Amino acid sequence: MERYARGEDRVFEQLYRLLAPRLYRFCMRLAPSVAEADDCFQETFLSALRAYPRLRDASNLRGWLFTIATRKTLDHWRGERRRPIPVERLPERAAPEPPDGDPELWTAVGTLPPMQRAAVIHRYVLDLSYAEIADALGISEDAARANAYEGRRKLRSMQEVTA
Repeated sequence: MERYARGEDRVFEQLYRLLAPRLYRFCMRLAPSVAEADDCFQETFLSALRAYPRLRDASNLRGWLFTIATRKTLDHWRGERRRPIPVERLPERAAPEPPDGDPELWTAVGTLPPMQRAAVIHRYVLDLSYAEIADALGISEDAARANAYEGRRKLRSMQEVTA
């Protein structure tokens, strides 16, 4: 709370304004649906807001937020697999923004297992090193490299099938 007392709450607000659009697109890429991406995005900033006053090293706030988003998305995905929620009627949803780049590629990326999807997006969209990916996903650098490789290999094989 000392940072808030010193007026550093504005830093978090500026961080939100700067990174929110990119972080939301990132959640949209990792989450299987728009609703889940919305939940993960909100949970990311709630967790970050709670943890921010205790943050010791603020040298890489972007990486810190993307790490939280990755973990929230993976946790959400794992949780949804364990507990389906039946509903009588689906709520109306606004149409999502069209994805950047090739829609077929993003559809294929969406079919990858969660860790491979996260590794591919971190490596080839966010241009993170394998060490940074390992840190963000909470895995070893070798596992990050393997997940990115396997994800890329699966995407190539999917592309060959459709070609």
